[in-house]
Amino acid sequence: FDTSAPETVDPSSVPQPKDDFQEELVIRPLHSGDIYASFQFRTVWETDFMRGNKVSHYRLFPKSLGQVISKFSVRELHISFTQGYWRTMQWGQPFQPSPPGAELWVWFQDSAECKVYAAGCVDGTWKELTNVLSGIFCASLNFIDSTNTVQPSASFKPLGIGNETDHRFLRYATLPREIVCTENLTPWKKLLPCGSKAGLAVLLKSEKLFHSSFHSQAVHIRPVCQDWQCKTTSWELRQTLNVVFDLHNSAQGKREWSLFKMFSRTLTEACPLASSSKIYIDITDNPQGEQFEVSPATPLLSQAVVLGDRRTFSVYDLTQQITFGTVRSLNLLIRWKSSEGDMLRPLLHAERYVAGYGLQTGEIHTLMYNNHPYRSFPVLLLDSVPWYLRLYIHTLTVTSKGKDNKPSYIHYQPSKDRLRPHLLEMLVQLPPNSVTEVTVQFERALLKWTEYTPDPNHGFYVGSSVISSLVPSIVAMDTNSTRERPLFSSFFPCKEESSYFVRVYTEPLLVNLPTPDFSMPYNVICLTCTVVAVGYGSLYNLLTRSFQIEEPSPGLAKRIANIIRKMRGVPPL
Repeated sequence: FDTSAPETVDPSSVPQPKDDFQEELVIRPLHSGDIYASFQFRTVWETDFMRGNKVSHYRLFPKSLGQVISKFSVRELHISFTQGYWRTMQWGQPFQPSPPGAELWVWFQDSAECKVYAAGCVDGTWKELTNVLSGIFCASLNFIDSTNTVQPSASFKPLGIGNETDHRFLRYATLPREIVCTENLTPWKKLLPCGSKAGLAVLLKSEKLFHSSFHSQAVHIRPVCQDWQCKTTSWELRQTLNVVFDLHNSAQGKREWSLFKMFSRTLTEACPLASSSKIYIDITDNPQGEQFEVSPATPLLSQAVVLGDRRTFSVYDLTQQITFGTVRSLNLLIRWKSSEGDMLRPLLHAERYVAGYGLQTGEIHTLMYNNHPYRSFPVLLLDSVPWYLRLYIHTLTVTSKGKDNKPSYIHYQPSKDRLRPHLLEMLVQLPPNSVTEVTVQFERALLKWTEYTPDPNHGFYVGSSVISSLVPSIVAMDTNSTRERPLFSSFFPCKEESSYFVRVYTEPLLVNLPTPDFSMPYNVICLTCTVVAVGYGSLYNLLTRSFQIEEPSPGLAKRIANIIRKMRGVPPL
């Protein structure tokens, strides 16, 4: 037997795991009495999918997405599923914006074999990728094809590292009619290291989330820097879920919220695999507790620059047992005291609608509001319009304060019937405290009868316009992307201290097209069948029937007489 003392292991010599997981929940009480909850789950893994390395061991990063990155040479992937429309003027700006329905945009690696034939190579990969993602998220992404896919030339720059901006390797598509339900939420939760068994994910109860005014879930994959010199890079998977609970539907009209009232559950522990698990409650508009009170109270406070404004948050650290108290359960309660107070107006928001009458022509109006009192700033507008709305691009007008506003950059790609949509991108300068209106006329096309949806009289959806801009900031922004910050304030990279990036989506449009009377085929079928049954049936009956001459049967008197004659032995008549 070996009786020597066991060797001591230096903790510094033990290889540390190269992946990390963090989770956050941000709760923002809204002035309308509603409440906004934003979940952030971030998984960072120091690995390389791109150099032909076959990764076989996955710890925190989901294997299904890792294989997608490797197989399809994905550099960045952003996908969202949204039910409802974000009301900017009532709720302010969201942490991560998303349009109604499904949105997918992907940057592919500029591999050597795709350098020459980039369009055909990327298009084939894009089609296969959408089919795979459709299976992973149990969604209708397989309906994404060339008729609703565009290749922006200026919008949707990479959010991760890398200065490669060859837009031949970018694809963007939306499905504005996609319905988000439980079958989309379940695979999304399975991508988390703890699933929905522990941590903040236990609050994600589907029947509560979908009984809300707004619900959005997203997955973002991108390469990020590990240090400020960017000597080492990692892959970041960020899963976000945003929900707005209505005062009247979810709270029965009472201005009182709690975790149990919102999610029908309370918190008992953090995810064991998470290095950080925190809850933030925005108390910026409630410095002295005059508008609402939060219980249990916490001494931990944090300040962060979010969307150009310095916000103050109460912080609850779920990795500390003292947070749960003696009952080992955390049920945060927010009780309103006063409904007074004004919300800070968003500096940028937009609207869109269809004008005109009849089913032949119409106009698309896009309104962009700059609410800054004295600063003007440029915005980049992207419009993707289906091919069956034939745009008259010569009628495009841009006006601000009653005067023409000439865009400094215009990129237009005309549509091809049944092949690709219209793509319009413009760089427009918005004057201070103004409304800029973009108008373009269109003509409705007449589709083939097999191209109509099962409910054609409901109308056809047109995806949201996308507006991107660097908006002037009230406070100095933090340009150090590697500094430790809350997850909700570190999604969009910031390169200037005087401005911050904002992306705004308008409402999707519902347009009626010339629709034939689909009851007429049914009437024709019924009439034709009736004519065939009556006319041809009678003729066929006459042609195939055999006729025979039947002798008339004797009358009653004759039969009686024959019976009597038979009894007498006389021959019958």
